[in-house]
Amino acid sequence: MSILQITPKDNVAVAVKELKTGDVVTIGGQFLTLISDVPVGHKVALKDIKSGEKVVKYGFPIGRAIVEIRAGEHVHAHNMKTNLEGLEEYSYEPKNYLTCPDSSIMRKFKGFMRKNGLVGIRNEIWIVPTVGCINEIGDLVIKKAKSMLDGKSFPFTIDGFNVMAHPFGCSQLGGDLEKTQKILAGIIKHPNAAGVLVLGLGCENNTLDSFVAHLGDFDRERVRFLIAQEVDDEIEAGAKIICELAENASSDRREDVPISLLSVGLKCGGSDGFSGITANPLLGAFSDFLVCAGGSSVLTEVPEMFGAERLLMERAENEEVFEKIVKLINGFKEYFIFHGQPVYENPSPGNKAGGITTLEEKSLGCVQKGGRAPVVDVLPYGCQVTKKGLSLLEGPGNDLVSSTALGAASCHMVLFSTGRGTPFGTFVPTVKVSTNSDLYCRKGNWIDFNAGTLLEGEPMEKLLDKFIQKIIDIACGEKTKSEENGFRQIAIWKDGVTL
Repeated sequence: MSILQITPKDNVAVAVKELKTGDVVTIGGQFLTLISDVPVGHKVALKDIKSGEKVVKYGFPIGRAIVEIRAGEHVHAHNMKTNLEGLEEYSYEPKNYLTCPDSSIMRKFKGFMRKNGLVGIRNEIWIVPTVGCINEIGDLVIKKAKSMLDGKSFPFTIDGFNVMAHPFGCSQLGGDLEKTQKILAGIIKHPNAAGVLVLGLGCENNTLDSFVAHLGDFDRERVRFLIAQEVDDEIEAGAKIICELAENASSDRREDVPISLLSVGLKCGGSDGFSGITANPLLGAFSDFLVCAGGSSVLTEVPEMFGAERLLMERAENEEVFEKIVKLINGFKEYFIFHGQPVYENPSPGNKAGGITTLEEKSLGCVQKGGRAPVVDVLPYGCQVTKKGLSLLEGPGNDLVSSTALGAASCHMVLFSTGRGTPFGTFVPTVKVSTNSDLYCRKGNWIDFNAGTLLEGEPMEKLLDKFIQKIIDIACGEKTKSEENGFRQIAIWKDGVTL
C-alpha cells in the first residue's frame, strides 16, 4: 500500500511512503500517476480539485484549494488553506455514536487504595514547592532524606521521591496566582502520591494560608507542611518529614481493584499525517473501552478542537453539557482575540512538516482520541474529574501545560500519541504511542507502544487488546520510558501580570 484513502468521501489520500513524480499507485482499483513528489504522511489529490473547492479528509472538509489542484499532485500549504474564520454559532443536535456491550467488562489492576476511596497506580513521595525559588531546596531535602532512610529495616513500597519544580508562586496576582494554586492543589491531592511535603519559603504571594484553602478536605497524615524561613535548618527539618511520610507509606500494598477506578488523560504532541489514522483512533478505542467499563477519560487541548468541535457538541450528554462545550470553545477563541492573535494560527511547523496543513485537519485527527462516547462534563482549568465517562478539560495545546493539567485533574496517567516524537513526561506516567513504526524503531528510549502496525495490516481489535494489557501493566507498576529516563515536568498556564 502506497497511499491510504481514509473514507470514500475523501478527495485526497495520505502517502504511506515517500512518493516520487512519475510513480504509479493504485486506489480503489484505479491507477493514479504522481505529477509531483509527495513526502510520507502528506496528502495527494485523488482527482482534480478546482480553486475554491473543498479539500476533504476523514470525510469532512479540512480547507479549500486556493489554486487548481490536479489529480496526483501534492496537496499542502502551497495550494490549500483553512476555511475557518471568526466566532461561530452552534445549536444542540445530539447524536449517539457509542453502544457499550451488554456484558460487563471485568478487568482489574493492582493499585494502592487510599482512605478517600481513590486509587493510586504509583506510591511516591513528593515535595511540592509553593514558590519556584525553593525548588533546589527540595532536591537537597530529598537527597538528605534518602541518606537517612538508607539501611532502614522496615520494608518499603515507595516507587520514587520527586520534587514538583516550577517557576511560579511569587509575584503573581489574580487569576495567575489562582491557576498556580489550583494546579498545585490538584497535584498534592493526587492518589499516586503516598505522601506530600508542601514546602514554602515564607514571603511569597502564594501564602500557605491562602493556598491551603484550595486543598479542601485532605489527609493530614499524608500531607505535611514546612515554611523554610521559620526553621534554622530547612533541609534537616524537611528530610525528617520525608522520612516520616515514607515510614507511614511503608505498609502500603498493591491490591486488586476494578478498572472502573482508572482515569486517563488523552493528549497528542508532535503530530503527523498518520496521527488521525493510527495512534489517535487507538486512544479513542481505549477511551471507549474504559468508559464502557465504568472508568474515566479526559480530553483537553481546546485550540485543537477548533474545526471539529461540532463532533464533540453533538455527543453532549444533555443540553447543559452542550452549553458548557460552547462556552469552552468560544471562550478560548475570545482568549486568542483578546491577545490580538489569530484564532486559527495552527498547526505548528513540526505538524506541517509531518503532513498536516490546516487546523481543521489537525483537529479532526486530534478529537479521535476521545473515541465515540458521550461527553458527560466540561472541567475548568485546575479542576478534578467528578463524573465517570468522557470529560473535556479547559487547557491549551502546549504539551507541558496540558499534560500537567490532565494529571492535576486526577488522571492516573496520560496517553500521549506522537508522530514525530518527544521525550517529555509529566508528573504522572506518560505513555508515548507512536503513529508510525519508523519512529517506534528509531526512538525506543522514548516510545512505549507502536500504533504504526495499523498501517501494516494489523486489525484495530487485535492492537486494542495489546494496548489494554499494556495500560493495565503500567497501572500495576510497569514504568514508562519517561519514568525510566527520570523525565518529570510540570508547567502551569500563565496569562497575567507579574510584579
